Amino acid sequence: MDFENTIISHVRQSDMAIQSNDEHQHGVAELASKFAGEFGMAEWGRVMGLLHDKGKEKRAFQQHIMKESGLDRQTSVDGDYRHAYVGALIAKELFPNSHLLMDNALMGHHRGMYDDGDWKEIMKSQIPEDVSIDGIQADLIVPRLANPKKDVHHLERMLYSCLVDADFLDTEAFMQPEQSRLRGNHDSLATLEKRLEAFLAGLKKYAPDTEVNRIRNEVQNWCVKESVNPPDFYSLTVPTGGGKTLASVLWAIKHAIKNDLKRIIIAIPYTSIITQTASVLRNIFGEKNVLEHHSNVDRSAFDDRELAQKLKLATENWDYPIIVTTNVQLFESLFSNKPSDCRKLHSIAKSVLILDEVQTLPTDFLQPIVDTFDTLKRVFGVSVLFTTASQPVLSGLIQGTNPFVSFEGLSNIREIIPEGANLYDRLRRVELKFEKNPKNYDEVANELSHHSRVLCIVNTRNDAREIYTRLPKEGICLHLSRMMCPDHVMETIDNVKLALKESSNTTIRVVATQLIEAGVDIDFPMVFRQEAGLDSVLQAAGRCNREGKLGIGSTVVFGLQKPLPPGHIRQTNDARLAIMNREYDWFSPEAMEAYFKQLYSRVNSFDKKNIKDLLYKAEIQFETAASAFHLIDDNTISVIVNWKNSMELVERLVREGPSYSLMKALSQFSVNVRNGDMKKLVEAGAIEEVLEGIYVIRDQSFYSNEVGLVTDNHWLEESLIV
Repeated sequence: MDFENTIISHVRQSDMAIQSNDEHQHGVAELASKFAGEFGMAEWGRVMGLLHDKGKEKRAFQQHIMKESGLDRQTSVDGDYRHAYVGALIAKELFPNSHLLMDNALMGHHRGMYDDGDWKEIMKSQIPEDVSIDGIQADLIVPRLANPKKDVHHLERMLYSCLVDADFLDTEAFMQPEQSRLRGNHDSLATLEKRLEAFLAGLKKYAPDTEVNRIRNEVQNWCVKESVNPPDFYSLTVPTGGGKTLASVLWAIKHAIKNDLKRIIIAIPYTSIITQTASVLRNIFGEKNVLEHHSNVDRSAFDDRELAQKLKLATENWDYPIIVTTNVQLFESLFSNKPSDCRKLHSIAKSVLILDEVQTLPTDFLQPIVDTFDTLKRVFGVSVLFTTASQPVLSGLIQGTNPFVSFEGLSNIREIIPEGANLYDRLRRVELKFEKNPKNYDEVANELSHHSRVLCIVNTRNDAREIYTRLPKEGICLHLSRMMCPDHVMETIDNVKLALKESSNTTIRVVATQLIEAGVDIDFPMVFRQEAGLDSVLQAAGRCNREGKLGIGSTVVFGLQKPLPPGHIRQTNDARLAIMNREYDWFSPEAMEAYFKQLYSRVNSFDKKNIKDLLYKAEIQFETAASAFHLIDDNTISVIVNWKNSMELVERLVREGPSYSLMKALSQFSVNVRNGDMKKLVEAGAIEEVLEGIYVIRDQSFYSNEVGLVTDNHWLEESLIV
C-alpha cells in the first residue's frame, strides 16, 4: 500500500498490513448504524462512525502511528497527535442543531465520557488545518423525548455504546481476524422456544400430580397467555416453589418473539442464584446460547477452549440470546462513562429485561434505578419483568421521611398472575413464628441442637461463627459465610444439597449468613431466621419445606441479645416491627405492600449520591456520576486465601503476570476483608503483596476448612448484604 497517499488507521503487526482510515470509519459507521437503528437513530450511528476517527488525518497522528507501528521507526512526531476530540469539533461545525447528543461520545470514545466542564473546555479547540470536514451529509432528526431530563443522559450513553462497540468490533476484525470469527453463531429465539417447550413437556410427563406441580403448570399457562401483550412493565409474583424462574423465561421468550425483541437479559442480585440459574438454562438451551456474566465466573473450567473464549468475548458486548448477570453489572454499566462498561448497553435496547428478586433493589439508588426502567421502556423499547416472591412497591408515589424525598414511581405495572389466584395460600408450606424474647448464642445453639435437620440464617459473619462453634459436631454440621472464598461457598452449598438428598437419617445442621437466603434450592423441615425485614424473613421461609412434603414446616424468627447493626438490616427490621400489630397473613401481597411502605417511610433519600443533580440537567456530569453510582459501598480489600490449588495459581501469577483467565480463576479463592481487619492481618505477618495491589495469605492456619478466613482467633465482623 502507498503510505504516502494513505491515511492509516491501524497496522496489523503480524504481517504489517494497513487498514486505511476511510475503511475503518465506514466499517464503524455501518455497525454503529445497525446498533442505533434498534432505537430509531441509525443515521446518528452512521454519522458518528464516519466522524469518530477524523482526527487521525492529523499529520502528527500519521507520524505517530508510522513510528509506533514500526512502519518507519525513524519518523519524528511533530506536535499533538491526539485525535478523538476532532470528530466532536467537526460535528459541531456540520450539525449545529444536533451535535450536542454526540460530542461527548465522540471525544470520549477511548477514555470515557467527560463531565460537562471538561467537555466544554475541549470544545473550545479548533479543527486542525490538516483535517478535512467535507463529505459527510445527513438529516439528523433530534428525537422527541417525553422526559428529557431523565432521558438525555441515557440517550447520549446509548449512542456512545453503539459507537465504541462498533469501533472495537471493526478494529478487532482487522487486527485479530481469528478472534473476530469466534463471535456470533447463536441459535434463534424461535429455536430456543422449541427447546424450552420440549424440556417443560418432559418435566410434566414424569412429574407426580401434586398441588405444587398443578400450580406450576398454571403459572406457566398464565405466562404464555400474557406473553402476547406489547412491551411494558410486568410483574410475576409467585411464592417460593411456584416455578417462577422457568415460567419467567417462558414468558420472556414468547414475548420477545411476538414483539421482535432481540434477547433476554436476566439480572439477579446474588452470584449463588446466578450460577444456579445459568446452569439450568445452559442445560435447556445449550452452552453457546447462555452467557453467565459476573465477577466470580471462571471460564477456565470449560473443556471447550473455543467456547470459553467466545463466552469471554461476549461479556464485552452481550451479543448472546440469553444473558444472566448481576444487578451490580447491569446498573453500574447503565451509569458508567467508560467504554469497557458501556459498549454492551446497546444490546439492552429492544430486549426483555427480567429483574429477579426485585425486592433487593437498594433504596439508596431507587430513584435513578426506577427512572432508568422508565427510560429503557419508552426510549429503547425494552420490556421489563419484575419477578419475586415478595413484590416491592415500585408504582405510584414513593415517599420517604418527608415530601422532598418522594418521587413518582412506575405506572401501569401489569401483574401476570390474575387476581384471585391466591397462590400464597395454595402454596403455603410454612408457619411463621415470631419469638418475643431475644436469646444469647448459647441458647440459639441449644435450640438448634434439638432438631436433626435445621437451617439457621443470621445477619452477620460473626453471628454465624459464634453460633456454629457452639453446635455439637455430630452428623453433618456446616457453616456458610463470605469469610469463605467463593469456591468454598459453592462446594459447601453442594454438600448441603447432596446431604439433604441422600442422607435421610443423618443429622444436618447449617448456620449461614443470608447468602443462602434467596434462590438457593435447598429444603429443610425447620428454619431459624434472625430478625430482619419481612422480605428476608419470607425468603428464609422459602428454604423450609420447599417441596411441601411435610405438610406444614416451621420458620422461627428470633432476636439476639445484642443490637442489630446500624444501616439496612436495622432499617428493614424496624419496618417489619411497625406492622407486626396488624392482622396480616404474612405471606400475602397486602402484608408485603404495607411492609415496603413502612420501609420507604424510613428512607432519608432515594438518591443517596445525588445522581439526579449530576445527570438530570443540561450540564451532565458523566464522569462524576459514574464514580458515585456504586450499589455496594465496597470498603473491603480482596485477599487470596490458601484453599485447594490457589497457591499454585499464585505462583503462576508471580511467574507469568496477570491475565484475564488467571485473575478470574483466582477470584474463586478470594475473601473480602475490611480495612481494620486487613491491618490486623498485616500486623500478624499474614499478608504478602505478590504484585501491586494483589494480596495473598499463604499460611493455611489463617484459613479454616470449616469457617474460612480467621486471624488471631478474631473473627472479622461485618454486616453482610450479599
